[in-house]
Amino acid sequence: MYTLRRWWDRNWLQMTLVGTVLTAAWIVKQTQGAAIFETYQLVTRPFQSNPPKAEILADAKSLELQARLEEAQSQNRKLQELLGYVSAQKSKGIVAPVVGRSADAWWQQITVGRGSQAGIKQGYIVTSTGGLVGRVIGVTKNTSQVLLISDASSRVGVSISRSRYMGVMRGQSGDRAVIQFFERVPDVRKGDVVATSSVSQFPSGVPVGRVESVNLSQSPAPEATIVLSAPTSYLEWVVIYPSD
Repeated sequence: MYTLRRWWDRNWLQMTLVGTVLTAAWIVKQTQGAAIFETYQLVTRPFQSNPPKAEILADAKSLELQARLEEAQSQNRKLQELLGYVSAQKSKGIVAPVVGRSADAWWQQITVGRGSQAGIKQGYIVTSTGGLVGRVIGVTKNTSQVLLISDASSRVGVSISRSRYMGVMRGQSGDRAVIQFFERVPDVRKGDVVATSSVSQFPSGVPVGRVESVNLSQSPAPEATIVLSAPTSYLEWVVIYPSD
């Protein structure tokens, strides 16, 4: 007994350390380190710089207000451009917001938030900054359905502003369209401006686009590809006019 006591007096510190290490290892294994992490969090919490909840909420509110301000400024710029476009027209148009657009018919139709109560009728033409957008094909009290000129079924009588050669434009379900000319050898070249013609269902002289390429050997009639001048891909506001 005396020998065992002398051995413990000489080795108690080493044995205590070994026991502590083994115990810690067992705890880590059983808790997958959670206990050590919690201990670390408890010890270091006074030194951590996490912002209080009120500050986080204030920052979130500030970001929201900034986003709302930027959106309002963007909308204001768009409306100013559109109102400038309206004031340059001969007749008074009806400004309307785009309130509906189907993802699977993005280039075909839009719904605008003005209808018969605002005086809109079927057949009215629809424009935006840049020129022609489409025509009204359906009207309710507060909304109107618009067939876009980019729709593949759309047909518009157009002419080359420089040479006055005419043709029929059809949409291609994108921001480009194709003109099929009446003449066998039309005077048309890249960069020519295209507008509605006097034989169109639309008023003549409404800007439509600009010639991108020409194919005079196309059968049965020569063709030209044009880039539409109105932003049909991301319309937010339009202006609606009587068709006569």
